[in-house]
Amino acid sequence: MPTTQPHGPDGMKQDIEMVIPSTPEQIHRVEAKAEKLARRFGFSQDDLDSLAIAITEIVANAIYHGNKKDPDKTVSIRFVCTTEALIVSVRDQGGGFKPNDLADPLAPENLLKGSGRGIFIVRTLVDDLQFKFHHDGTEVILTKNR
Repeated sequence: MPTTQPHGPDGMKQDIEMVIPSTPEQIHRVEAKAEKLARRFGFSQDDLDSLAIAITEIVANAIYHGNKKDPDKTVSIRFVCTTEALIVSVRDQGGGFKPNDLADPLAPENLLKGSGRGIFIVRTLVDDLQFKFHHDGTEVILTKNR
């Protein structure tokens, strides 16, 4: 159930949380919530598109790679909207990964691979991307400035 601070685009912060089961069908719910918030806070259409792609990718990674599509595990998403930015935190209950160990998608041997570009693409779409590793999962924090 979402929790909402009663503030909006009038300069105050809005903080919304949602928790979803680790099933692919849930990705669209998160994308729709992000789009609604970003639109309400005045993001451009280009920024809305970038956010949709980035958030979809990170939530999909949490479901598929972090939680291995285990419907008993959850993905927690937190949206913090301020006058300066939309900050999205996506946290899974998986075993984590090492960002420095991700293959370079631009390396010749990886150019024709069908996967492995998600984090690379997300980095180009947001203003900041951070990874936090907890004993009970991984948290990815995306920031898109206005």
